[in-house]
Amino acid sequence: MGLLDKVERGIEKAVRGVFSTGSKAQVEPVEIASRLRREVDHKAITVAAGRTLAPNVFDVLLSDDDFQRAQEWGTPLAEELCDVVINHVRSQGYTLQGPVRISFRHDEAHRPGDFEITSKTEKASAPAAAAPRANLPAAPSRQPVRLQPVLDIDGQRYSLNAPSVVLGRSSEADILVDDTGVSRRHLEIQTAGGTTTAVDLGSTNGSYVNGHKVAGSMELTDGSTITMGRTKIIFRLLPANTGGRP
Repeated sequence: MGLLDKVERGIEKAVRGVFSTGSKAQVEPVEIASRLRREVDHKAITVAAGRTLAPNVFDVLLSDDDFQRAQEWGTPLAEELCDVVINHVRSQGYTLQGPVRISFRHDEAHRPGDFEITSKTEKASAPAAAAPRANLPAAPSRQPVRLQPVLDIDGQRYSLNAPSVVLGRSSEADILVDDTGVSRRHLEIQTAGGTTTAVDLGSTNGSYVNGHKVAGSMELTDGSTITMGRTKIIFRLLPANTGGRP
């Protein structure tokens, strides 16, 4: 079972008592979670190679009955839905301009069981949005986790804290790789704009990412395996507060 499935089931179990009373035509939390993911994908905008902006502020427009149930549950449900958005953004490699915020709003145009989601991109430094109407429950802002690129090499972990890190057999390389099949300056790891790229430096035996020879450069993703000579290197994206050994 995937992480988002677990989250959805957790939401459904936690609020079943609140959302299971009254008319059968009612909005379920799992429907909101699913619609939020679609809204993120629909509104995501690619601004550069490897950089796609996703919305971070969402309004869930509900009927009278559904809004009343949302008021009963309020912030806990909205917080869970914020996590759904953050996890989906992370899984798709999108970028957020600010913290995720979700509000439930009352809209008389909607019937029970019918709802709408609107979204926008709002920078963290932008002025706060207008206060919700009719004491609407809203979640506190959730900051997405910043990920730190690292390399795992023979049980050692190296944080990629510089825009350019050179790997090779030379003592002048930023990361020394003691392998006779590795050139003195074998591979460069470049990090810019949230994207990490492997660049072969004209090595004798070549560089490989997930079994594919690097012809010039190749983008790295979490879990990518880099092969240089007999050495295997794992590229990872870890929460910044658990960054690797320098």
